[in-house]
Amino acid sequence: MEHDDLTQAFYFSSGNPRIEETRGVMHLFRDEVGSSSSDLPVERKPLLCVLGVPNHMTYADFCQFCGSFIHHMLEMRIVRNDGMEDNYSVLIRFDDQSSADNFYKHFNGKCFSSLEVEICRVLFTVDVQFTGSIEHAQASAVSNMEQPSCPVCLERLDQDMGGILTTICNHSFHCSCISKWTDSSCPVCRFCQQQPEKSSCFVCQTSENLWMCVICGYIGCGRYREGHAIRHWKETEHCYSLELETRRVWDYAGDNYVHRLIQSKTDGKLVALNHRCAWANDGCGTCECGLEPGIGDALLNSKVEAIVNEYNELLTTQLENQKMYFESLLENIEQETEQGISKAVEQAISQNPKLLKLQAKLDKLVEEKKFLDDINDNLLKNLEIWEGKIAEIEERDKKDLNLKDKRIKDLQEELSSLITSLEIGNAAEPSPTSNHV
Repeated sequence: MEHDDLTQAFYFSSGNPRIEETRGVMHLFRDEVGSSSSDLPVERKPLLCVLGVPNHMTYADFCQFCGSFIHHMLEMRIVRNDGMEDNYSVLIRFDDQSSADNFYKHFNGKCFSSLEVEICRVLFTVDVQFTGSIEHAQASAVSNMEQPSCPVCLERLDQDMGGILTTICNHSFHCSCISKWTDSSCPVCRFCQQQPEKSSCFVCQTSENLWMCVICGYIGCGRYREGHAIRHWKETEHCYSLELETRRVWDYAGDNYVHRLIQSKTDGKLVALNHRCAWANDGCGTCECGLEPGIGDALLNSKVEAIVNEYNELLTTQLENQKMYFESLLENIEQETEQGISKAVEQAISQNPKLLKLQAKLDKLVEEKKFLDDINDNLLKNLEIWEGKIAEIEERDKKDLNLKDKRIKDLQEELSSLITSLEIGNAAEPSPTSNHV
């Protein structure tokens, strides 16, 4: 580069590490170059790089974050910088320099989310160089080159039309198609941009030859390490264990694998587990049972469903037995806890004479209180009865008084009438003097 003091190099890689890994280096302008919107690099191109995108942001999340600029992007490529496993970078090529400049001004230094502290770091890209590729396994049918059609909508991937996104596993899609894919895995090979955390043995912390109990999830090392997985089986009788590397399930009780289907490390598909033929030492060049290859495959396919059903039934039975076992342990623990509490209370009371006296006094006071409560209830009931009787007497006295008043009034009227009658009679009778005359 002519201006080494103005640029910085970032080594990156892309591709599925299980199949083929592409490596390269991208030369970017430094942060101090173009730190202000009015001082952009003179030799800049419509090619930008977004550094440090957190892994939890899916392809759809990033496309949504770009917003209206997505229509000005001709191509986006997801890569991972060396030594940065918790984030990835995005190389973006725009249709013109103006769109690239506007994208830089709008998103550089902006937070990816209002709830997080990660900011969008945008740098102008000088050049991108691919140094080569490393094949780790048999190459898949999908090439590293840009695909002639989108695997989702089956339409042509035309660079002139734009909107092409190449995922971290080197598969290309339309941005509008990948925006509908909500998780971080590739729709073609299921490779995830966010790698799972490495497991380790719960006891010795080794990360090699690990087995996981399918009953309780315990992870232990194999018998060729410290043997913590088989020790777990002896202690808990959980006889089914999954080998994390090959995804095969081992039955400790039967001392063999419980099925003949495993997940391929190349493409993630289920394939048959090839057991060693019993007659291999005798020169058998056919399948495991001595039959012709076509007949052996047909027999294997016919038995797969029965083997899977048998495995599911065995696993269900084992889970049910473990459920009953743990329920019985829980019940015993509850009983022991209750008995322990009762004994502790009795022992505490028996060891403290003063507490015994206080307890006896408290019992006596409780009995007295109950007796007084009963007397109080009886008195309240008697009060209600006597109040009712008093009300009846007052009502009866009121009626008698009214009747007495009415009777007196009637007698007074009769007396008044009698007096009036006597006065009238006396006035009508002639005197003796007048008759003598």
